[in-house]
Amino acid sequence: MSEHTIVVLSAGLGVPSSSRLLADQLARSAAAGFQTAGIPVQLKTFELREYAVDIANNMVAGYAAPRLQEMIDTVAAADALIAVTPVFSASYSGLFKSFFDVIDKDALAGKPVLLGATGGSARHSLALEFAIRPLFSYLRARTVPTSVFAAPEDWGAGDGGTNLVRRSDRAAAELVALAGQVPDAGQGRGGIESLSFEEILARVGH
Repeated sequence: MSEHTIVVLSAGLGVPSSSRLLADQLARSAAAGFQTAGIPVQLKTFELREYAVDIANNMVAGYAAPRLQEMIDTVAAADALIAVTPVFSASYSGLFKSFFDVIDKDALAGKPVLLGATGGSARHSLALEFAIRPLFSYLRARTVPTSVFAAPEDWGAGDGGTNLVRRSDRAAAELVALAGQVPDAGQGRGGIESLSFEEILARVGH
């Protein structure tokens, strides 16, 4: 079986950051899941903060610096994506959103994506379903049903840490299953037919 490439994106701002810690945990779970399924996997991890200036210049100038373009191409070519952002003001970070603003709108079409987020309180976990998942729906990615949020109490050796690993493993198993699906003939990468808004309305009318 051919090797799968999984790109891991962390939009954490600090060094170290809880977002990077969660991204690493999700990556470990995914690697173990693919190994169990007998699928060779290569992980490629990127810290978006290291590309912050290039991303800002891209938004202003309209073109990506070679270093940023290489990373964008890697994301587009990946078999699956793990994307983690800190939550600020009940939504994804500006850096996280800016990166997905500068990539091609079709780059993630049909791509399996596991979503993660971190925040100072478990109350911020709703941002995954009301802000972050809709962003990837707009980009026509195939997000796994289980998203993973990590609050401060989820880190450590107690029940919180155990529960985080359990949720991470469950989400990773869903990512493995989704990445192993074969697209239907005549449809997009994810077996999802892309329709314009007018075509959707026409079908509803019938």
